[in-house]
Amino acid sequence: MPLVFDGTLIVVGGGTVEPELLRTLAQGAAGIIGADSGGDTILKAGLVPDAVIGDMDSVDDLSGFPDTTRVIRIAEQDSTDFGKCLYSSRAPLTLGLGMTGGRFDHTLAALNAVAKMAHERKIILVDEHDLALGVSGSISVEVGKGSRVSVYPLGRTAFAGSEGLLYPLDGLVMEQGGRIGTSNEATADVVSITVAEGEQSPWLLILDRTLLPAVG
Repeated sequence: MPLVFDGTLIVVGGGTVEPELLRTLAQGAAGIIGADSGGDTILKAGLVPDAVIGDMDSVDDLSGFPDTTRVIRIAEQDSTDFGKCLYSSRAPLTLGLGMTGGRFDHTLAALNAVAKMAHERKIILVDEHDLALGVSGSISVEVGKGSRVSVYPLGRTAFAGSEGLLYPLDGLVMEQGGRIGTSNEATADVVSITVAEGEQSPWLLILDRTLLPAVG
């Protein structure tokens, strides 16, 4: 049975994590899970994970976790430790820390997990600079005029239009190896992006980390 949280869930990976950011976000979270060695990161920040999930190939010492921490070993290698955390939990909002930076292959694997799960749950990857929200469908968000707004496809997404962007997305099709939408700019406080009718792949909305309250 999945671990169910009625509020924000934080999943911590083995990449770069600012301890102070983790402690701040944890204050308003319903739960915190370590993805394998992410459990060590949580302990080093002075916090206690609700669970540590993964194949346990990189965690320092499982005996160092208190009895209140559930240790869930999943041996299958068809998904990453982050992916294991996602399919083993349920939450209205999931923040992923330590999923970017460090090893580039880990970053790509985290993005792949978001691409697979964005239709089912709201996931935001957060690092020391940016946030990346996995979007399935259309969105409207208050970012503030002049803010950097990047749109990046996780598959193939056709956009019907946009409002509040310096470079409109009207009629554009974005996909890997083709057109992308990085380094756009908000020309209004509120930016709205609409995808075309029909089945569209999830995409990333990348903003400055300070805008986390606006999208969370």
